[in-house]
Parts: sequence; C-alpha cells; structure tokens
Amino acid sequence: QVQLVESGGGLVQAGGSLRLSCAASGRTNSPYAMGWFRQPPGKEREFVATINWSGSSTNYADSVKGRFTISRNNAKNTGYLQMNSLKPEDTAVYYCAARYGTSWPSLRDEYDYWGQGTQVTVSS
Repeated sequence: QVQLVESGGGLVQAGGSLRLSCAASGRTNSPYAMGWFRQPPGKEREFVATINWSGSSTNYADSVKGRFTISRNNAKNTGYLQMNSLKPEDTAVYYCAARYGTSWPSLRDEYDYWGQGTQVTVSS
C-alpha cells in the first residue's frame, strides 16, 4: 500500500500561485498513477489532474487547463500541483490520490489511496 500526505495549501489572493506537494511512502517502487482532486465547500469531490508513473502523460480538468501543472519526482516519491492564476472558484480542499498500474485515470472511483487533504483558499 501507499500512504499519501499533502502539503502546501494556504490562503492566496486571486491571481496568485501555490504549489501543492504530495509525499508518498510505503510501496512506492511499483508503478502508480497520481491524481489530484478537490472538494469545494458544499460540493462533490471533483477531478483536477492526473499523471502516469513515468510522468510522460497527463490529463486536466477543463477548468484548470493552462493554469495548473501536475508533475512528479519518483526519486523523491513526491508529486506536485503547480497552481497559477488562481481564482476564488479554486477554493477547495485538495486531495492527492494514487492507483497502482500504468494508466492515469480521471475518475475518482478508480483511485484506491487518498491523502488527508490540504485547504486552498483564494480571496477575491
């Protein structure tokens, strides 16, 4: 199994940037996809971005394309979500998730392991 811990959330003004990190531990030597999801206040958890094991393939929600960048460093067992041009509607708890295998799904139910989440608040 893999354990995930997010960090890097906080309060930022609209137009600002944040970089979230997701530190993985446990069985990290088997290929796994990493995804980022978010849950706005009072709403369902939604897909943000995903990346495959090698980092060669990514996918983004339309709402964040061109503003967010997902990446990973397997030597450090860490994934990242660089968030630029933040908007108030990006306010949410952000979760990283992992799924063993070589695919990089965007469906929440495809992921087996989740972090505890980190709060991102964007003020207008």
